[in-house]
Amino acid sequence: MPTIKDVAKKANVSVATVSRVINNTGYVNIETRKLVEKAIDELGYIPNELARSLFRKQSKIIGVIVPHISTIFFAELIEAIEDALAKEGYKLMIFNSRDDIEREKKYMSVFQQYNIDGIILVANTKSLKDYQGLNIPIITIDHKVGDGIPSITSDNIMGGRLAAEKLINSGAKNIIHFRGPSVLLTVQNRAKGFYDIMRKHDIFAHSFDLDFRKPDINDIEMFLRKHPHADGIFCSGDMIAINVIRVLHKLKRRIPEDVEVIGFDNIELCDYTSPSLTSIQQPIHDIAYKATELLFKLIKKETLDTKHHVLPVNLIERESTK
Repeated sequence: MPTIKDVAKKANVSVATVSRVINNTGYVNIETRKLVEKAIDELGYIPNELARSLFRKQSKIIGVIVPHISTIFFAELIEAIEDALAKEGYKLMIFNSRDDIEREKKYMSVFQQYNIDGIILVANTKSLKDYQGLNIPIITIDHKVGDGIPSITSDNIMGGRLAAEKLINSGAKNIIHFRGPSVLLTVQNRAKGFYDIMRKHDIFAHSFDLDFRKPDINDIEMFLRKHPHADGIFCSGDMIAINVIRVLHKLKRRIPEDVEVIGFDNIELCDYTSPSLTSIQQPIHDIAYKATELLFKLIKKETLDTKHHVLPVNLIERESTK
């Protein structure tokens, strides 16, 4: 593999001159620049991006930390973030925390090693002070970790309200709420909006906590058998709702005639369930573009007019509700 020294030798110039051409810094006359560019082309030289980033003190790389990359919602979010970054000439480096503090701490050394320009934190970290100590611009998505760190979230409270209003307006009286882990702020906010409407209409809703990624289908079946007259179900995540539909089929419950089901996130799979799943839509692309917009402002050391943004959600009606 050719080196920068090989380019300098072929063009009969110094390594410093080649470096100035590659990094577009300092003065190089037109004829010399053409000689260097020709040598680069003929040798097939590929500049060391890490070395260039250290020289420029800018890598054009953004790190994104997600709790679980296998989760469909996060996969769709990552794709949207990558699209937004690519339009500005940035690359994406993905880190999968798996809710493991030690993994996160190892990632932090990588951030510094690769001179990462900014961080988009989606994971529910317990190492906030360590992130702040990196002195790298940071934005959070899906949760607010403090007044000093800008955030982008969906209106989870409104999402819970929309789901509750839909079930009640459809005539549901015996309602179940299958939540995600109730320690998560997003789950708490979705539940708050949901139960605000339930109390307003003097309706009691049974609740049960499940894992977002791999909800236990046996727990779902147990709870549905325990409440055989349930006629409305709100799930804090679409994967929970999809598994609820599976169990309802097994129990010979008709959807939506006997029981209506609403999910949250509006992932692509909602269109492919049978029946298709009504869901609260998070504006994934808007979240991604707003997060990158704010992060670029921080990188440029610009002042943000507003640090915390809450984006509206919508109810997408499909066959699982009346």
